[in-house]
Amino acid sequence: MIDATFLEQLARFSLVVRKRVTSSYIGPRRSISAGRGMIFKDYRVYVQGDDFRAIDWKIFARTDDLYVKNYEEERNLIVHIIVDRSGSMDYGKSITKYDYGSKIGAGFAYLALKDNDKFMFSTYADNLEIFQPRRGMSQLASMIYYLNNIKPNGNSKLLESITQYRRIIGSKALIILLSDFLISLDEIRQAFYMLGNNEIKIVQIIDPIERDLALEGDFRFKDSESGGELRTYISPRARIEYQKMLQDHCIEIEKTCTTLGMDYYLLTTDTPIFDAFYKVLE
Repeated sequence: MIDATFLEQLARFSLVVRKRVTSSYIGPRRSISAGRGMIFKDYRVYVQGDDFRAIDWKIFARTDDLYVKNYEEERNLIVHIIVDRSGSMDYGKSITKYDYGSKIGAGFAYLALKDNDKFMFSTYADNLEIFQPRRGMSQLASMIYYLNNIKPNGNSKLLESITQYRRIIGSKALIILLSDFLISLDEIRQAFYMLGNNEIKIVQIIDPIERDLALEGDFRFKDSESGGELRTYISPRARIEYQKMLQDHCIEIEKTCTTLGMDYYLLTTDTPIFDAFYKVLE
């Protein structure tokens, strides 16, 4: 649940971010069109009417020719925030993975608004739900209302959702994808390839109980997506094997991200939410 207290904390957090984070969490989108800005593009010969302040006098001293600097126009990114709302995300003791991911998503939306950038917020499970990009606190309020009134359920159809979503990305963007990614590695890899040449942050969210499986004895487990049940005995050896399988799964996701030039973050829901922000923003 996202409440007013969390939004007030976000307001204070955004001030701290500007002091402590040296690189912008989104950065500029570099346009192919030329214009005055901060990103140097190339030189061209000076012609009458050009701003003489743009002349590179060092080149003039070497060549006796007048050249001016061209700059790429900086334009803001659209921030795309995609949160898994499938049944497996509805798990957690003090906070569910879905609520945790939603708070991180709301935080990035808030930070985008503070930089006067548009954001597009979406959730997925059996189908993809998309909110159109806009600026302003009304969009954030609508998003939070939606998040607070949704019940995670259904199957995590990541590949199908990303295949549909990539048609609306358009120009280069920042994409933040939040999920537990407890699905097949083949589907994860195919979905990540679909995201293309964008700035991408992959945030995997795991509950500490899922990570540690600190249980022993007879248990009946229920699949939160398919509804299937499994009765099994958890021994110390079975726990070690499970932990190894989960660790290998996460390592393979990270390897895929590294290969594709994506940023990967593994978070557990017992990590304080603003510590998680700092980790993702670094």
